[in-house]
This record gives sequence, structure tokens and C-alpha cells, in this order.
Amino acid sequence: MNKELIINELDRLFPNPKCELEYKKDYELLLSVMLSAQTTDKSVNIATKELYQKYDTLEKLNSLSIDEINKYIKRIGFHTTKSKNFKNIVESLISLGGSVPNNRETLESMPGVGRKTASVVLATLFNIPSFAVDTHVYRVSKRLGITTKNDDVLKTEIKLKKYFDEDTWNRVNSQMVLFGRYYCTSKKPKCDNCNLKNICKEKNKCFR
Repeated sequence: MNKELIINELDRLFPNPKCELEYKKDYELLLSVMLSAQTTDKSVNIATKELYQKYDTLEKLNSLSIDEINKYIKRIGFHTTKSKNFKNIVESLISLGGSVPNNRETLESMPGVGRKTASVVLATLFNIPSFAVDTHVYRVSKRLGITTKNDDVLKTEIKLKKYFDEDTWNRVNSQMVLFGRYYCTSKKPKCDNCNLKNICKEKNKCFR
């Protein structure tokens, strides 16, 4: 059965999957996930290291202007828009008493926080079963035949949730992100080291 094969391979490659964004406080994760849209976790970690160290409370972060935030995160794609979202999220969290909310509706009401960001936060901070579909998960799910090329992000999420058992969503989600990031890459995937190549829908293209 393909599902068992997929799970076994993901467990083999990533027995202890975890989010690669660096954070010490809950709100830092929320901010970093928002910043990570259309850029790499590595870039976000570099950009936020000094920022989080120097301004280590929400109140201190709130003292920064949008332009000041922009100077810290200028290496990140869409940094101008993200600086505004960063400032607004900090203000929103302060108005909520400083705690990151554990419900999707409130999270998605914040600027720059979409379904994927909310899912990552809910899964990572609160262990609420979720399935965040980023570019890696979107690509991997198609190659493994779980979804089709015509499925959009929401349809992909729905199909993944039906395919995998709910109590495995968070773990498999993290594993699929890492699998897409380091093995099943967009260009030059490492198919020789993958035990899933026989069920891959793009294996002929990948092996060229």
C-alpha cells in the first residue's frame, strides 16, 4: 500500500521532524512563519536573529517603526509588505494580552497570516492536527500521486487530510516539508536516495 510505503520512507529519512525556523517565544514563531512566505527558513533565521535578541519582548518590538523593521528583514522577499504586517501583528498580539491565539479564525484575521501560516502555528505551538500546504508539500503530494496537477492548495490540503490519519497529520506534514526541501526538490531531485521513486508520477522527468 502506497500510504504505508510513504510513511515508512518519511520516518526513515526524518525520524524526528521539526520546524526549522528558529524561535524562543511563541510570538516569534508566528512572526517568522509569516516572514517565511516565498522565501527560505534560512533567510528568515538570519534576518530575525539580531532583531529578536535586541528586541526581546512584544513591547520592544512595538517600539520599532515599519522602516526600522524593514532594515532588519530587507534580505527577505517582499520585505516592505512584510514589515507592515510584522508591525500590525505585534500590535494585534499586544491587544490580545500578548498570547498567540490557538484558533484559526483569530490567527487568520491578522495581516499577512493566511491558512498555511495559521496551520503551522496551530500544529507547532498547540499540537492541533493541521496540514499546512507550502510549495514543498504541494509538489511532493503531486509527485506521489496523492493529488493531481489540477488541485489547488485548498484541494490539496483536503486530499492530504483524507489520505493520512488525523493523528499523523502534524508529523507527516513536517516530514513532507523536509522531504521536499532536501530530497524531492523542484530541480535535480535526489531520486537515487529515495525509496519512493517507483511510485513517483514524475520519475521519468526527474531521472533525465
